[in-house]
Amino acid sequence: MTLSRRSVIQGAAAAGSLWAMGCATTGTSGAAAPSTQGQGAQSSAPAAPLRILILGGTAFLGPALVEFARSRGHTVTLFNRGKTNPGLFPDVEKLAGDRDPNKGQGLKALEGRQWDAVVDTSGYVPRVVRASAELLAPHVKHYTFVSSISVYKELSRQGLDETAAVATVDDATTEEVDKHYGALKALCEQAAEAAMPGRVLNVRPGLIVGPDDPSDRFTYWPLRVARGGEVLAPGDGKDPIQFIDARDLAAFIIRSVERNTTGIFNATGPGQDLLMRDFLEANKTTLGSDARFTWVDTDFLTKHKVEAWGDIPAWVPRTGEEGGIGKVSIAKALAAGITFRPATETIRETLAWFKTLPPERQAKPRSGLSAEREKEVLAAWHQERGTANAG
Repeated sequence: MTLSRRSVIQGAAAAGSLWAMGCATTGTSGAAAPSTQGQGAQSSAPAAPLRILILGGTAFLGPALVEFARSRGHTVTLFNRGKTNPGLFPDVEKLAGDRDPNKGQGLKALEGRQWDAVVDTSGYVPRVVRASAELLAPHVKHYTFVSSISVYKELSRQGLDETAAVATVDDATTEEVDKHYGALKALCEQAAEAAMPGRVLNVRPGLIVGPDDPSDRFTYWPLRVARGGEVLAPGDGKDPIQFIDARDLAAFIIRSVERNTTGIFNATGPGQDLLMRDFLEANKTTLGSDARFTWVDTDFLTKHKVEAWGDIPAWVPRTGEEGGIGKVSIAKALAAGITFRPATETIRETLAWFKTLPPERQAKPRSGLSAEREKEVLAAWHQERGTANAG
């Protein structure tokens, strides 16, 4: 079961597992797992307020960054095209332009301005990242680039840390993001570092989840489990899964900016091993659902053209070509103080957020099997195995 890098990254064996209930445990890093409270709740005040420029800032991770930065007393400026959620943050300075210097007014609105730090949430093409980093280099002290664990060359390997080889592309000038997503993200990291040597923080998140997630990849599971009945569960329950709440990622980034942290950090969670079975049981317990999980093996799913990550969101088989994305090393981020809120909070608040969306949006989730397709696959599974349908 193979996946494109773009599709992957666009992204305890019982319900009472310690992770599911939000308790600290010992993780694979060998160190005590961090407190599972959100980072804002336990952070001391920053030494001084900063002027922070966010490239993007109005979709998903962006608002989380703005909210956390402002809660810490920082002044935020947003630079974007003004097309996505333009009414957000009416009291925040907004500069209009385009990341691509060859389009419209390009980066002109940034010229001659001074900030303490930049957070780049919208860089996908090296040429574009290079342009902003070079323009801002004389006027800022610190540049954060939000990258992706998709940069790694061998995503089949578990335990990838920040020293692992990154993907490459023969033509470094290509701008085919869908085809070369990971390699281009790696080149974006390098472009930022070349423009501002020793002043760049490259953060490599895994799957970013939580309220306001437009992809519905994580959201599929609270929605489906809350509906109850027989649920198609992928594999044998032992595949590892990782993700990070956008609010925890934002807190890690802003606190790293405050400390002038540089270098490369994988940023995903939780702080200890999590298996798919644990994750689904956490959903069931948190939501008080009567869901019954039917585990369907990977070969059967492949035969019936059920795709990991697309049809079955947030999951990849551990033996596949991308099997390492569920178990990336976060030892370095843990040592730097990353923390995670309880799973119960993310599950519950993501479902609550989704239920506030317009009915027509709720009727068309953007990820996962339709109810009809799920029933079809489960029926075929029971027929092949000669078992009664549990639903």
